[in-house]
Amino acid sequence: MPARVEYIAPWWVVWLHSVPHLGLRLQRVDSTFNPRDESYRESLLFLGLVAAVCLGLNLVFLAAYLACVCCCRPDSAGQTKRRDSCCVTWMAVVAGLVCCAAVGVGFYGNSETSDGVYQLIYSLDNANHTLSGIDRLVSGTTEKLKVDLEQHLARLSEIFATRGDYIQTLRFMQQMASNIIVQLSGVPVWREVTAQLTELAGQTGQVEYYRWLACLLLFILDLVICLLACLGLARRSRCLLASMLCCGLLALLLSWTSLAADAAAAVGTSDFCVAPDTFILNITESQLSTEVTRYYLYCSQSMSSPFQQALTIFQRSLTTMQIQVAGLLQFAVPLFPTAEKDLLRIQLLLNSSESSLHQLTAMLDCRGLHKDYLDALTGVCYDGLEGLLYLGLFSLLAALAFSTMICAGPRAWKHLTTRDRDYDDIDDDDPFNPQARRIAAHNPPRGQLHSFCSYSSGLGSQTSLQPPAQTVSNAPVSEYMNQAMLFGGNPRYENMPLIGRGSPPPTYSPSMRATYMSVADAHLRHYGSELPA
Repeated sequence: MPARVEYIAPWWVVWLHSVPHLGLRLQRVDSTFNPRDESYRESLLFLGLVAAVCLGLNLVFLAAYLACVCCCRPDSAGQTKRRDSCCVTWMAVVAGLVCCAAVGVGFYGNSETSDGVYQLIYSLDNANHTLSGIDRLVSGTTEKLKVDLEQHLARLSEIFATRGDYIQTLRFMQQMASNIIVQLSGVPVWREVTAQLTELAGQTGQVEYYRWLACLLLFILDLVICLLACLGLARRSRCLLASMLCCGLLALLLSWTSLAADAAAAVGTSDFCVAPDTFILNITESQLSTEVTRYYLYCSQSMSSPFQQALTIFQRSLTTMQIQVAGLLQFAVPLFPTAEKDLLRIQLLLNSSESSLHQLTAMLDCRGLHKDYLDALTGVCYDGLEGLLYLGLFSLLAALAFSTMICAGPRAWKHLTTRDRDYDDIDDDDPFNPQARRIAAHNPPRGQLHSFCSYSSGLGSQTSLQPPAQTVSNAPVSEYMNQAMLFGGNPRYENMPLIGRGSPPPTYSPSMRATYMSVADAHLRHYGSELPA
């Protein structure tokens, strides 16, 4: 077998071909590409089952993680809440970046795969056109020599019936025509091959269209899920987060399914690309001779064309016939003028056959079909297989991104629930409650708030507002009343006022505590000397 210098299998073909081929019973299977073998098909199916097992492990991990998150007790410490919120934010950012990177890789891989497949279809169409042209030329030339030439020779035999030498020339011409027909019958008939190539190109184009469309829809779904995650976190919407979790689980399943299909297709394609000649020799053994197949597969200068002898005999026989017709035109036409028309028709027919001979010689040459063969291999084994690898990387990155999103979703949900519960536990009359601020902005107080000075001067004495007798507070009553009036409400009394103790209610956050204490200290400094206890 001559050395191949035109096609060299890339490194990723060798790497994928080295993947162990195992059957469903874990027995070793021959890695030679043979899709008709059931055990070989099982080895490719086994790769899909490996991806299914990885999906199961991923789901088990997610279930265990979610169970831990849901079962752990919430911590009310503010520092822990801020740390959890920061963790959720960074997990969402990382998941979004990984998802966007995965979609970018997927778009590139989808484009590369599509380019490789359509290069294969284009090469198949070119080869199909060449082989169909060979069949047309052979059948057309044979038809002319069998029917048209026979008719003209029969009429000339009647005209030259009295001349034995001319009859002998006509018989010689008929023998040359029969010789050409015999040589043309040795040229393979490509009709069955072209039918198979046409069917293969059509099926490949149809499958590629749906594959490309499915990948595009998967990319769009991934981007939509990322958008839902961003909007859910930005708007703090539980509905969007729930939708993101459901769609993220669906996208996770689709990502692992896509990985299984890409892995099986990539390994099977690499098995073909390692030794494509062997597979083609095997499938064409019953249709073409091994010599013809090797001639087109290798197209080496050291190899002679299997059609060279037939074409040479065709050329010599045609030249001999043209010489005979020229002699009859020169010597027989003056004696038999009625033979001129048939001789001229034969001459035109031979000239047309010579033109067909040149076209047939060019089409039977191995360089054209060999180039189409190399283009098809390049499309499949370089662009197509490289695109499948990128699509596999996309599936892995997408699975990682959506696993991270699913892990971050419950934490974000829990954080939002804890935040709302903290707001609900605060008194509605509390001036530091954000909800009370929003309500106060929409519902202004009925009475105008008086300043401390106007309130104290208008009362004159505080006998009208006496504290309850059972009060045990050590803080001045007027001090607490002034604080209540300052923050927008009627003066009220409590058994244990908080200003004097210097401690805010337990529902206040650290930032609210600092604000509360700063206002209280400033008020004491400003009004402490005016209203003694």
